[in-house]
Amino acid sequence: MAKVLPPPILVVRTQRPARRWRLAFAVVALWLASLAGAMALQHWLVGVGEQFSAHAAQKDRDALLQKVAIAQRAEQVARAANVDLQQSLRDRQEEIAGLRADLAFYSRLTDGRSKPEGLAVHGVRLIAAATSGVYNFTVTLTQTLKSGQIASGRVKVSVDGVRAGRLATLAWPDLAPNQDVAGVPFSFKYFQQVAGTVMLPAGFSPNRIHVEADAGGDMGRADQDFAWSDALGNQESADVQP
Repeated sequence: MAKVLPPPILVVRTQRPARRWRLAFAVVALWLASLAGAMALQHWLVGVGEQFSAHAAQKDRDALLQKVAIAQRAEQVARAANVDLQQSLRDRQEEIAGLRADLAFYSRLTDGRSKPEGLAVHGVRLIAAATSGVYNFTVTLTQTLKSGQIASGRVKVSVDGVRAGRLATLAWPDLAPNQDVAGVPFSFKYFQQVAGTVMLPAGFSPNRIHVEADAGGDMGRADQDFAWSDALGNQESADVQP
């Protein structure tokens, strides 16, 4: 006899739409949260990248500034060295010119073919001082008349020029009011440089300087005129005073 299966049991359940909506809302919320997290992560990565780029750019900028500073310093050192070199060359040229002048002077002084002479004004040199109108002068005196004899006396200068549109001469007392009116003393056997200072008044334009030396006796006196510009440019010097 065939076995008959019992009829199926049907279960009727009530639908719950609220639960379905809650599930859908949870899925959507989870998706939005993941999207927000992804955007936040992307923003953080961008910020980190920008910070890294800014740091690298600042580092490159600092390195470049350091190189520029080193180059500028090197240029300053080279420029200073060039200025020192140029000044050294000028000093050496002036020294050579002075030595040549000394050599010419000594050659003329010791030339046996030259006629012996008494007191003579060999030259004058002017150097402008820091104060306007003040000049330091150096007069070179010689004598070859009597070997070994002392020539002693005084030397003074005067200056010809223009003042207020007219020719004018400034005597020694006008040029050196605080110095001995008799002049600057000298005493030598063969040659000597006699130094002094003159002060020109404001508005006076010098053209010529007159040097007068007086030793008296057999040495006599000597005087000579020199152009002011030549005296300013004269580099002759002799520091030894026998």
